[in-house]
Amino acid sequence: MTPSVQRRKAPLLRRVIGTVFYNLPHPMRRRIVRIVTPTYTLGSVVLVMDEDREHLLMLRQPPGRRWTLPAGLLNRNETPLQGARRELNEETGIEADFDELVPADPCAVVHTHGRWVDNVFRLVRDPSQTQVIVDGHEVWDAAWQRADDLPEMTRATAKLLSHYGLGPLAAEADDPTTA
Repeated sequence: MTPSVQRRKAPLLRRVIGTVFYNLPHPMRRRIVRIVTPTYTLGSVVLVMDEDREHLLMLRQPPGRRWTLPAGLLNRNETPLQGARRELNEETGIEADFDELVPADPCAVVHTHGRWVDNVFRLVRDPSQTQVIVDGHEVWDAAWQRADDLPEMTRATAKLLSHYGLGPLAAEADDPTTA
């Protein structure tokens, strides 16, 4: 004896929409799905710190006075590692080899409200030996900040840094009652 399967009848409008949708050519169905489903923008961020994690390179970018990190959106067909390397060079003048950019732990941070994903990499540099060059247009200023006394930063930067035990929101990330 086989178990019986009960089926509910879908409302008429839903059946009609389903029938029309599944009779469309596959490329058109795929395009519709991509339009109506949530999508995430991908970016790369680089945490440039000294060996002892005492100093962090931060940037001040238009339009605000708050500080951020070297970061940017990925170009089409660009890997997160390539994007991190490119953005780091564009914003700070620092050139890094691919093997110097190490995935952070966690290696990705999902910002669900803004619908973007940051791929995060670490780079170790000695502040006294690293020349930082900013263009004054995309980046106004760059400075090595003490990791235990970071300046006022954007909310997104503070949230990202909290995943690494840094910044003003780090205590919240460690406190299970605020989760």
